[in-house]
Amino acid sequence: MVAVIAVFGPTASGKTAVAEEVADRLGTEVVSCDAMQVYRGLPILTNQPTRPTALVGIRDLSEEMSVGAYATLAHAAIDELVARTGTAVVSGGTGLYLRAALADLNLPPPPGAGVRERILAEVRRDPDAAHARLASLDRRAAEAVHSNDQRRLVRALELAEAGASLVPDDDRLWASTTRHPTMIVGLEIPPDELERRIVERTEAMFDQGVGAEVQAALASGVSRTAAKTLGLDEITTLSAEEARDRIVIRTRRYAAYQRKWMRRIPGIVPADGTRRVDEIATAIIDQAAAARGAA
Repeated sequence: MVAVIAVFGPTASGKTAVAEEVADRLGTEVVSCDAMQVYRGLPILTNQPTRPTALVGIRDLSEEMSVGAYATLAHAAIDELVARTGTAVVSGGTGLYLRAALADLNLPPPPGAGVRERILAEVRRDPDAAHARLASLDRRAAEAVHSNDQRRLVRALELAEAGASLVPDDDRLWASTTRHPTMIVGLEIPPDELERRIVERTEAMFDQGVGAEVQAALASGVSRTAAKTLGLDEITTLSAEEARDRIVIRTRRYAAYQRKWMRRIPGIVPADGTRRVDEIATAIIDQAAAARGAA
């Protein structure tokens, strides 16, 4: 019996509209799995849904957010919906957050006080020596991380010191079972159509005043994790025209990354994202009902 329906796909594929339609028909609600939509203050830039959605706008921009903290909140929201309505709908474009919402990842604990700062200083002082130390602790991780990739090198050393690995023996992200019987749907969009939608959405953001939104957000302070929001740096440092072009390029690359995530999900159910929202929702619900009948 399917208790959770997850709608995933590249940015601008129409996930939100499809998820909301499915939720409405099933008499339930949507739980977001978008790492940037957890923040208040950037609704235009992060393309937040216009109606109340679980785990959207729950943190100030000045606050940090981790996968572990998100997972705790997502599990509680999903469990409550399943208990109350029988079904929960999960939707968003952050692959790791999707997996964190659906399963227990057994994530390694965050580094202790001062550990990250110590390792960062080590990497900045001599990246080659730091990389050599990583090789002595975790050869597979050292083979996967370049000495010039400061962020990943720091994280790999943090994990190695904690007895974990940046490159585990098995693919932990998709190897474990889901917490509830789950059907994951992947929206598929031809590249040319997705490109058109990305450009259209980017232009709409600027028409809606995303520049003023970003300036107001920066005035109130932005945390390290919130600062990763796609487009924040471009709008801050470039002219409006240059920012538009750069955001389109980065969004295109992010969409390609999301497609890679889709290919890693076992048993994902493909859906034609070019069809009308109501048609996609009907197909999803029919497949979920068939899965229930076959169980």
